[in-house]
Amino acid sequence: MGPVLNALIKLQSIENRLRAVKTKLARCRRTVIFQENQLRTLQSGLEAKKEEIKMTRIQADRLELELKQRDETIARLRAHLNLAKSNKDYSAILTELNTSKADNSKIENQLLDLLKNIETDTAACAEIQAQIDEQKSRSDDVRKESDAKATEYEAEVEKIQVEWDAAAKNVPSEVLDVFKRVADTYDGEALAIGGKQQEKVDIYSCGGCFMGVPADIINRLMTRDEIIRCPNCTRILILSEDHE
Repeated sequence: MGPVLNALIKLQSIENRLRAVKTKLARCRRTVIFQENQLRTLQSGLEAKKEEIKMTRIQADRLELELKQRDETIARLRAHLNLAKSNKDYSAILTELNTSKADNSKIENQLLDLLKNIETDTAACAEIQAQIDEQKSRSDDVRKESDAKATEYEAEVEKIQVEWDAAAKNVPSEVLDVFKRVADTYDGEALAIGGKQQEKVDIYSCGGCFMGVPADIINRLMTRDEIIRCPNCTRILILSEDHE
């Protein structure tokens, strides 16, 4: 292989290193985002639980007001009961009084259930708040650690990028454009080795997609310093040291 393909091989090596460090940097940042999302989820859960308590409290207040009004009604019925002038009036008032008492009992049970729910949800809020405090502490620690690592990775990326730019100067611009496009397609792996599938059989394949390639392509790689791409995956083909 000539200077162009050799320059691409060098560039590919640097490209691999560059992408590896960028991957570490991205992973570092994702870790912080994950912790922050965990915190937001807990905070949203706490707000939802507080809103639930608020609505339950409104229901409880409504029932308490209704009970107060019903107690006044019961007190009035008792007063009327003492003033009843006939057994019929007495019986009617007594029936209404007992019905009101039964209804009050049902409302009191509903109110008791609501108050229990408020108590349970309040305890749940305290537990979620404790989880939030713990998550905040964890997020702060992760952020500090990630920031330190990110600074190192950013410096390393900058350093390798300088190497990449220097190596890219040895590659013709049109060839470099092809390299970039293929690298973006295959996560940085723009080159693939073309070679024999079996040692004693003249059948060749691409080391990227493992599909067969014509022998003519391998022959051209042996004699020319030019970009030849796999007809299947479009990676740039190079020869292994054995074939060279």
